[in-house]
Amino acid sequence: MDFVSIRIITGDIARLVEFYEKATGVQAAWPTEDFAELKTPSATLAIGSTRTVPLFAPGAARPADNHSVIIEFLVDDVDRVHGNLTGFVADFVNEPTTMPWGNRSLLFRDPDGNLVNFFAPVTPAAIAKFAR
Repeated sequence: MDFVSIRIITGDIARLVEFYEKATGVQAAWPTEDFAELKTPSATLAIGSTRTVPLFAPGAARPADNHSVIIEFLVDDVDRVHGNLTGFVADFVNEPTTMPWGNRSLLFRDPDGNLVNFFAPVTPAAIAKFAR
């Protein structure tokens, strides 16, 4: 089994796709007007409109209602990225912080309130874990 993607359901797909394109620098592919994907070398962030939910099961997902998942992106320099996002991101949850497990992290919310973590390994063990 391979983990391929995570999908966010949103009531405003254009706004959310634009946010992630700007935050990540990754251009989205739009197979339909109700579905877009931002592909990175290791995973895909899929964004679907609320109109796609009934295709799976009506009422199975609600937009802007996530309180348990953090979407994480590995970046080269958390502090530089923080500077680039200042003035663009409206809700920083924390400033760049080095975590006990060795990653420097920047936690913020996207326009739908989903938590996003941009992180970079900074300790030797964390750097080894994420070596490409």
